Amino acid sequence: MQDFVVQYYNWFKALHVIAVISWMAGLLYLPRLFVYHADAEKGSELSETLKIMERRLLRIIMNPAMIVAWIAGGLMLWGNMALFSEGWMHTKFTAVVLMTGFHHALAKWRKAFLKDENVKTSKFYRRINEIPTVLMIVIVIMVLVRPLA
Repeated sequence: MQDFVVQYYNWFKALHVIAVISWMAGLLYLPRLFVYHADAEKGSELSETLKIMERRLLRIIMNPAMIVAWIAGGLMLWGNMALFSEGWMHTKFTAVVLMTGFHHALAKWRKAFLKDENVKTSKFYRRINEIPTVLMIVIVIMVLVRPLA
């Protein structure tokens, strides 16, 4: 199996990049929807529409993209185990774990909106919207510049 991964390594890399782009789009967009949802009146048409949008974004785009990113990334690591000895990979991996934690926090907050139990303000969601951007910057620098190699 490892030979298969090595043979098709670039295909796994392409799949990984596509999944990460899709995942990032959702990680940046869902908090923006929460900004509008936090200001919407509970039970209003806008609130109910946002619930549908948030659910579809998370379940149809973000969750599958995150899973594919993890699987393709894991296969690439398995195909090139030497990457684990690189300092930049440890930093990248930590940032990806934090990104995954952020994803799960968004899923939790979506459930609060679904039950009309959100207590966080639109200002809170505006602020946390910067988290995936910062993590993305760290990840891209680690992968392309490899400052800790």
